[in-house]
Amino acid sequence: MNRSHTGPPRRGARLLAGVLAAGAVVVGASTGAVAAGPGGAGTGSAEACAGSGPLPRSCARPGDLIDVTLGELHPTQAVLGFDQVFYKLGRYGSARDEAAGGFNKRFDDWCETNGQGEAASVGPGARLDDPSSFTCTVPLGQETAKSIAPMKTAVIGPGGKLYLTDGHHTLTSFLEGPDGSTRLPVRLRVTDNFSSLSTAAFWQRMTAEKKVWLRDENDKPLGVDQLPDRLGITNFRDDPYRSLVYFTRDIGYEVPDGATEFLEFSWGSWLRGEHDTAAYDLTAPGPYLDLVKRASTSMAALDADAVVDDGKTAAQLGRIAEWNGGKKETGGEFAKLSKPLTDAKPGKLAESLDYKSRVLPAPACTTTITGPRTGPLTVTDGVTCADRAALRGPVTVRAGAALVLTGSTLEGPLQSDRAAAIHVCGSSLSGPLAISGTAGPVRLGGPGCTANSVTGAVVLTGNTGGVQLAANTVTGPVVCSANLPAPDNTGRSNEVHGPRTGQCAGV
Repeated sequence: MNRSHTGPPRRGARLLAGVLAAGAVVVGASTGAVAAGPGGAGTGSAEACAGSGPLPRSCARPGDLIDVTLGELHPTQAVLGFDQVFYKLGRYGSARDEAAGGFNKRFDDWCETNGQGEAASVGPGARLDDPSSFTCTVPLGQETAKSIAPMKTAVIGPGGKLYLTDGHHTLTSFLEGPDGSTRLPVRLRVTDNFSSLSTAAFWQRMTAEKKVWLRDENDKPLGVDQLPDRLGITNFRDDPYRSLVYFTRDIGYEVPDGATEFLEFSWGSWLRGEHDTAAYDLTAPGPYLDLVKRASTSMAALDADAVVDDGKTAAQLGRIAEWNGGKKETGGEFAKLSKPLTDAKPGKLAESLDYKSRVLPAPACTTTITGPRTGPLTVTDGVTCADRAALRGPVTVRAGAALVLTGSTLEGPLQSDRAAAIHVCGSSLSGPLAISGTAGPVRLGGPGCTANSVTGAVVLTGNTGGVQLAANTVTGPVVCSANLPAPDNTGRSNEVHGPRTGQCAGV
């Protein structure tokens, strides 16, 4: 059985012990407790929060545990360490844990995230989106300060919106995993209720209390309007330093009890001035491990009172007393990280790079569209990228051109004939989609590409560069023929409300 959380309790364990002793309310789906206690900026009206039964989110108090779905959550950071997510996805999609007589890691991770310890039993065909198909070691209603401490956290914002402040990597991994979807349920711990604030005042307070990370993948400032509006790896930017910090955990630093939010990003900001990730091949284990060793050595060598980022010292950020716990590189956490994929217990880095090798890279953009655009769009040459765009009107891709549609909406048909490549990730399309004769990859979901929602027919014909059609929701028929090779759902079935025919009959 996996043991995904060990060591001292993380954020807020001392506070939660007091909250539990006082009889904290554990709330269910779309519910909350009565008026906010200390730490809340305001809640719903007394009338709205009185009585029993489902209550508005705005009634939740700090310390409450609330049931949510992944699709309800709003990120408070714009970047992820993709390689950390790739490790989790590689592990979630592997049968190694079961072969060793345990449970797949995703069930342990879900139970821990839910405040319920780890997996106790996992039935045949169990799925995260069906919690009745597995059990956790801590039953609902019997949570303790220890089991609640590693839960992910959220702030209640204006209108009762849920803003995730911890757990972006884990919950993105759940969403992109074998049984992930926006409907997947989890529980979060509420840290603050700012629902009575205006939108402007909300973001001012979130910023002042350092509950939002407003830096991009190059550590440059961002505005709150540049934050993603939902989870999904496509909606984030990749920060290689954030991944690097993840792999140095327990080698160069340890997560301290009571750690602040975004601790790993603070370490990443410091490492930018010490090591250049661009000088290393981050697709190969050897160079990557060399970078991890150099970076973690630099972290461990810091004086305890050295300022790392934003006034925080190395000691406050968990600088380890001795590199790799005082062990040689042939032992300790570094040795575990270094184990190859062929090992009975491969290291996190090997599993991450194995999954990473399955991610199809999108072509470099020659034209980029963002924001709203109305009218027909015809792509005649080069690579047109629509990123967080709102397109109204038909889109046509001509021979030899390429289209990359990410985190966008399209109201109108999408038609492509003999294009160089088509990538559609994390987007919503209202209108038929017809793609034929593509020489390069056609990617509609799949590794590194968040699933899409399509209202209208999907017709894929005669594409020869490979077709990934994975985990999408399609309202309409799906028709596939003469594609070489046949379309691949990469182990994640599509939800189709309509007939599936031809090569897509079983996809």
